[in-house]
Amino acid sequence: MLEEFIRHISLERNLSSHTIRNYFSDLSQFYEYLTGVFKKDTLLIEDLRNIDHVILRAFLANLYEKGLSKSSVARKISTIRTFFNYMCREGNLVNNPGKMVSTPKRGKTLPKFLSVDEADRLLGTPVGEDRLSIRDRAILETFYSAGLRIGEIVAINIEDLNLSEGLIKVQGKGRKERIVPVGEKAVDAIKKYLATSQLTNTLPLFLNKYGKRITTRSVHRIVDKYKKLSGLWDITPHSLRHSFATHLLEGGADLRSVQEMLGHASLSTTQRYTHISMDKLMEVYDKAHPRGRK
Repeated sequence: MLEEFIRHISLERNLSSHTIRNYFSDLSQFYEYLTGVFKKDTLLIEDLRNIDHVILRAFLANLYEKGLSKSSVARKISTIRTFFNYMCREGNLVNNPGKMVSTPKRGKTLPKFLSVDEADRLLGTPVGEDRLSIRDRAILETFYSAGLRIGEIVAINIEDLNLSEGLIKVQGKGRKERIVPVGEKAVDAIKKYLATSQLTNTLPLFLNKYGKRITTRSVHRIVDKYKKLSGLWDITPHSLRHSFATHLLEGGADLRSVQEMLGHASLSTTQRYTHISMDKLMEVYDKAHPRGRK
């Protein structure tokens, strides 16, 4: 049933490979927990029909005991609900027990981002002229210049580039395509990487040292390497995306345009960056206005 569900979200719902891995991981963890509850190694459809809100709440309590954050617990609840919805649709269950458990309220946290000076410092860290250093510089420049997700970076193919116009075709969440602008410095970095690597149009853009498409794990390692070299410890690949959005809004970009560039389905997702921009706005006001705070 789990295999059928994974096939469903992959083929019918067309979800990204990253999302599918999360679904599989969450449901595998839930399955392992249930084998302990029912004291058997293999679960049957009858066991799933015996799951109620008491079992689900005990599972959530178990997650909290392991130190998982509210956002992680909320994601697992959402996964379980989606799986049970599928089971009901297929006629294997009558009711969805996941609907009887409330989702924990997530705290409002502002995304971590770099200042403009910190972004310059990070992007200037790969100074080598070997192929991998040139590749790393192109990856970091593209991250910051286009505000891409890590999965979008690794999925870029050479045919997706329109460097003469400064544009890249990106496949986002739900495999939705969008066209994003990319800045001059990123274009130059990509051109240098292409010239050094002698790639053809049949290949992915960013390759590992073995000539295969680079993985998200490798990109994490690249960012970890250069953040340490530049003295910026508390950042992730996603921090560059947050920095992109924040610096655009602080520079006067309108929220709707930033939403389009980030590939957000809802404007409310983009609006969290306005909190950061308002902090900057108040700082400028306090310093510049004669009636501002001292």
